[in-house]
Amino acid sequence: MAITILKGNIVSAPELGKLDVTEHGYLVAGDGIICGVFAQLPEQYAGAPVEDCGDALIVQSFADLHLHAPQYPMLGTGMDLQLLDWLNTYTFPTEARFADVDYARTIYRQLAAELISGGTTRVCMFSSLHTDATLVLMEELEKAGVTGYVGKVNMDRNAAPGVLEETTEESKAETLRWLEACGQFKYIKPMLTPRFTPSCTDELMAFLGKLSAEKKLPVQSHLSENQKEIAWVRELHPDCTQYWETYAKFGLWDDRTLMAHCVWSDARERKAMKDAGVTVVHCADSNVNVCSGAAPVRVMLDEGLKVALGSDIAGGDHLNMFDVVTSAIRTSKTVHVRDNWETPFLTVPEGWYLGTSAGAAYFGEKPGFAVGNPLHAIVLADDALPQPHPLTPAERLERCVYRRQKDAVRAVWSAGRKVYSAE
Repeated sequence: MAITILKGNIVSAPELGKLDVTEHGYLVAGDGIICGVFAQLPEQYAGAPVEDCGDALIVQSFADLHLHAPQYPMLGTGMDLQLLDWLNTYTFPTEARFADVDYARTIYRQLAAELISGGTTRVCMFSSLHTDATLVLMEELEKAGVTGYVGKVNMDRNAAPGVLEETTEESKAETLRWLEACGQFKYIKPMLTPRFTPSCTDELMAFLGKLSAEKKLPVQSHLSENQKEIAWVRELHPDCTQYWETYAKFGLWDDRTLMAHCVWSDARERKAMKDAGVTVVHCADSNVNVCSGAAPVRVMLDEGLKVALGSDIAGGDHLNMFDVVTSAIRTSKTVHVRDNWETPFLTVPEGWYLGTSAGAAYFGEKPGFAVGNPLHAIVLADDALPQPHPLTPAERLERCVYRRQKDAVRAVWSAGRKVYSAE
């Protein structure tokens, strides 16, 4: 068995709102699987090589459960527009460029490298509607050490005619061609991705629902992000009283479904998500940038829904998940004030849990550095930051959420493999 031993100040999130801290402890993995966290190295590992990280923090790596890979080049663009205008003016023309596979490889290689160097090792990601570019994305993510799911986007209506569109038959055929080619990947798996209800005809949605059931494929899409979007969905599906039903009626609604945003999900829609086991992906940056609103995350957590975080680039303007955690916390504080201080805001330990353990749960992992989990970890340095007084590891992590020194991420492990070193 290949043994990996990391020594340092180990901090993890075993449950919402709680941090486990082992100062100058040992994180041990065998063949890439966590064996335990120990204050003293057990005798059975004596003689095994130890990677001594000094006084650095050893923390869980991030899971980003909602981002749009082809929007990476347009980060920070069009932020003064609301959702539907932003899609038509900037997003669709940008995604259309990914018909060029060489362009796709250049962009996706850069994206994959930035994800890993920032400590994001697990993703659920939208590609564009282009099959070949989607396969390039999967290849580049796998090469960089990212794990998770990627989806070829389906959209056969209300796209951008002459710029970004596919017919229903093209969408079906290309989805099958893409799935046939996905067997070559070990760490990146396929995920069905109807862009959102307005972009997909009933025929295409029914096809995807059947495909999901037959091949046991997970599903990702958008839900109740914007009020104009919700009104549009109501016009397109007058038989559905709520947005979520447009997915459920086609078999795209179960415990492997991710729904991004859910800003305007009311009690009935939230109950439908809880009952089905759907995971909500909160994208605070994006919701503010394109003026969608602020999702009721505290209410969702109190009601027992599964909630994780997504950067949602390029609606979100930060790919780095440290910043995404910070945005989730700050947005919750805005809601706290708006609600006359009656709705509790997210704390740093809670935000950290949502950015790490909650996302990892989608991949079947237990929270924190639990025994049996694949090793996903970051070595995080803060020695160059000014010291006001001796800080505890928990205080140091809090500061790193809000402020980091240059090259703070010193090393990254993904699925047991060391995939990045700043040395």
